[in-house]
Amino acid sequence: MIAGVLVAAPIYLVALLLLKAMKSLSNVVRPLAKLLPQWLPADNILSLLLVLSICFLIGLTVQTRTGRATWERVENSLLQKIPGYVLVKNFTLQLTGEAHGEAWKPALAEIEEALVPAFIIEELEDGRFTVFVPSVPTVFAGSVYILNPDRVHPTNIPITHAIKIVSQWGSGAKELVAAIRGESVRNSDERSLRHG
Repeated sequence: MIAGVLVAAPIYLVALLLLKAMKSLSNVVRPLAKLLPQWLPADNILSLLLVLSICFLIGLTVQTRTGRATWERVENSLLQKIPGYVLVKNFTLQLTGEAHGEAWKPALAEIEEALVPAFIIEELEDGRFTVFVPSVPTVFAGSVYILNPDRVHPTNIPITHAIKIVSQWGSGAKELVAAIRGESVRNSDERSLRHG
């Protein structure tokens, strides 16, 4: 269900915004629509074409150096002040495969006496990690911890796979454990060398 929501929600929001924009532009295209045959839903077709044209032009503009700089200014001065914007943006970029940063990196975190699926949100200057531990079966609710690096075990599995594990009540978690097994062996060898 959660996987379905992750796919359906963005599509639904895009469709909703598209319909809202088309409705707003219907007055603009109405004079031109009257020139077309009555049986054709000209208002809707012309509004859709106008919205798509505007989106295309914005996309072209953002591809230019000036457009990119303007967008970054708008993002830095306005959008980043909205709580959660940066986090959601990073999460979305990782889901689409456009970013490979440290934010939302799948990991296993040591909480009390257990390893729990988690996501590394950021690394602090002192080496500790801000870690988000999702509530099963949803990825978008949970707890935030600041943990020492020896209690956080990054994995090299894709973020989409980590989300699937959480949404399936932990089914497939053996892959998370296997992804850190090499690190655990290395750490135990280092400890035995230190004490031996």
